[in-house]
Amino acid sequence: MTTVDTISISYRTIKSNKLRTVITVIIMALGIMALIAIITAVEAVNQSLTQSFSTMGANSFSIRFRERNVRFGGDPNRGITKKTTRNLLKQKTSSEGKAISFDEAREFKKRYSFPATVGIALSGPNGIIVNTGDKKTNPDIRVLGGDENYLQLNGYELAAGRNFSNADVESGRSVCIMGNVVAQKLVGENIEKAIDKIVTVAGNKYRIIGVTKDKGSSAFMNADKVVITTYNNIRRIYGTEGKSYNIAIMVPDLKMMDVAIGEAKGAFRPVRKLDVKEEDNFYIDKSDSIAQTLMTNLGFLKYATLAIALITLIGAAIGLMNIMLVAVNERTKEIGLIKSLGGKAVEIRAQFLWESLLISLMGAVAGILTGILFGNIVAIMLKTGFVIPWAWVITGVIICSLVGLLAGLYPAYKASKLDPIVALRHE
Repeated sequence: MTTVDTISISYRTIKSNKLRTVITVIIMALGIMALIAIITAVEAVNQSLTQSFSTMGANSFSIRFRERNVRFGGDPNRGITKKTTRNLLKQKTSSEGKAISFDEAREFKKRYSFPATVGIALSGPNGIIVNTGDKKTNPDIRVLGGDENYLQLNGYELAAGRNFSNADVESGRSVCIMGNVVAQKLVGENIEKAIDKIVTVAGNKYRIIGVTKDKGSSAFMNADKVVITTYNNIRRIYGTEGKSYNIAIMVPDLKMMDVAIGEAKGAFRPVRKLDVKEEDNFYIDKSDSIAQTLMTNLGFLKYATLAIALITLIGAAIGLMNIMLVAVNERTKEIGLIKSLGGKAVEIRAQFLWESLLISLMGAVAGILTGILFGNIVAIMLKTGFVIPWAWVITGVIICSLVGLLAGLYPAYKASKLDPIVALRHE
């Protein structure tokens, strides 16, 4: 018999035992479905995180007063390294963890002579309401303070109006630039009507001087639900107690990034009054660092899912082996007939191995398709593109193939060793 004949006979045998095949395929598919669904969902979350946090571009970085500590639940000590422990101890004995003050931020901007764009920002209150008297937003708007470079450094473009002037920044006057979503909520789709309109932001009156273009959103952040004013306005109205200024730097060329970071450290150390022997008491964050941190913390889901999938597949392999052994027992006469007509042991082994492999591959296809569909429900919720984790799809096919072969080895061997005379007399 040729290989094609063997596969054809195996397929017809599978079709003749539909219920048994369907049950085995479902068991096999469950493990792969869980794996592919979670991996697909994680990939969708990764895309969303990248869109949410990598807003400044690859050629930007910021200076923070302390290291980011981003994690998802679990043990609060998860991820604590010797370096982190050392930094925590230093905070008790030095200026480590001291917020960046207004004077320090201004002094750095003055001293930093590298050819780059520098901006100063200060966060205001979150969850506030913006209203015009007859219309108002939901209490989910953020107030942010920046300077004339804030829009450029954070990936915003103006759809209408103008940017902050030096006079706006220095005086801290009550002017603001509205996020696109906020402006449309208050004045409708014609956002031009928002310019020069007086609005109340958390109880304070502001004049709108600009509206940003639609920047998009994700499940983690809506970059358009913001009211941007100057950092001096935030200082004047909301105060700075417990807050730290953020310094952002954008270089014109990605190749200049390392040099720019080195220059920034050199310029900021004397501003922070650090001795030559003291380590830096501030941190450099590249624009996509928070996204990378969150994605790393999400990685443990892949390993947990892989473990669950493997356990399910082991159970499926045992079930498949049992079914194949039953099939050998049921077809003993058939095997004896094939042998008496000149069928070789290798051909009988091949037939049972192909049956086991085909059932496994059916489970793989069913599991992969359903896993991708379920995983992309998360992608739809996060408004990201359709995700297909090709590497894991191929891995799933390989794993199922191996499971099918291993599960069919013993039944195939047992079938090939049957004595044709005994097999023909089997009832």
